[in-house]
Amino acid sequence: MKDYLLDTFRYNDWANQQLLEAIGTLPDKQEAIKLFSHLITAQDKWFNRLVKEKNDNTFSWSAPVFPEQDLKAQWKQSVEKWIRFLESHTGPELEKDIIFTRTSDRKSMSVSIKDVMLQLNYHSIHHRAQLNSLISKQGVKVPATDYIFTVLKEV
Repeated sequence: MKDYLLDTFRYNDWANQQLLEAIGTLPDKQEAIKLFSHLITAQDKWFNRLVKEKNDNTFSWSAPVFPEQDLKAQWKQSVEKWIRFLESHTGPELEKDIIFTRTSDRKSMSVSIKDVMLQLNYHSIHHRAQLNSLISKQGVKVPATDYIFTVLKEV
């Protein structure tokens, strides 16, 4: 599972960097910047729930919206925290639960670290589709970000 999660985080990083390049060429970038910022803030909120460095209420799912020039660095910082965490933990450690208080209703919740990591990658796929739609509607070529392009080999 650990290797699979590392592969998905690395793929997700590559794919999202392709999108950042396309976002940079958009005539109207605001909605795309807002959506991409959300990917970062969601990853950071979940990471904080894992490491418990700050009060969870100080993290939002949708704020801040980062300035365009900061998106790449913010994304890199966010995804690299997760990759470093994965590289330094064993498979069984990833099965452990994290416990947090859900912000919306203050209920105590539990979820495995592995499932959070899967959610983050699936969440990115969902929003990449939305970003691709925004990019396409503005007449910009949508980057090819399918996983298969990262593993195909000529024979």
